[in-house]
Amino acid sequence: MSVVDGSFDHPLKLEEEASAPLAGGIAGQGYQCGMLWGAALAAGAQAYRLLGPGPQAEAEALITAQRLVKSFRARNKEINCGDIIQLNWKSSSQRQLLKFFLRGGPINCFRMAANYAQLAYNEINPPFPEKPIEAQFNPVSCTAVLAQKMGESDLHTVMAAGLAGGIGLSGGACGALGAAIWIIGMNHPKEEEVKNFGFDNPKSLAAIERFLESADYEFECAKIVGRKFENTSDHAGYIRDGGCSKIIEELAAE
Repeated sequence: MSVVDGSFDHPLKLEEEASAPLAGGIAGQGYQCGMLWGAALAAGAQAYRLLGPGPQAEAEALITAQRLVKSFRARNKEINCGDIIQLNWKSSSQRQLLKFFLRGGPINCFRMAANYAQLAYNEINPPFPEKPIEAQFNPVSCTAVLAQKMGESDLHTVMAAGLAGGIGLSGGACGALGAAIWIIGMNHPKEEEVKNFGFDNPKSLAAIERFLESADYEFECAKIVGRKFENTSDHAGYIRDGGCSKIIEELAAE
């Protein structure tokens, strides 16, 4: 996120630091690579700068996130951290972790991030501007609804929009959960007990527990909903009709 924001000459220090707990696929859970979460947030920031607040910017952020997922998958074959590095941060032994470091795992991840940052920039800033997107529904995304319920600004609401549907409607780990963890990181950036890149933030851990209880202990959007969303209108209609309202309410109760 920091690299992409810097490419647009608009660094967002607080927002970038708060995205750290999304590394390792949501606090080391092994789901979507943290690079995707960060790139989607950066895309939302750019959508807000170009279009301001509202459904159009949220839809733009969500559709850009779809492109980001597509380009990431094309380059890396997988989108989940655990599949990419062949390691589960939460359950791996010290020996497995040491082996990961010795074989250059962190270096490979940094190299991957450097290469993907340019791709992400190109997806967020296409050379030939497309026709502005007309949002058919308001709200556009579950994550935008959550950000509003948590009292976030218009900027943060648009930034969160692309995380919907498991990041860009890809059906992966719930975007609302990722958005909640990110927002908690912004609202509680200096707690002394927060260590390990925010993985141990008690407020984030509590949010994960509330989420799991309300989602029948499923992490992935497609499993929670029972399908993947076809497009932004499909997702917006689902949210408009009350879909995932229980999960959103539980996450907003931070």
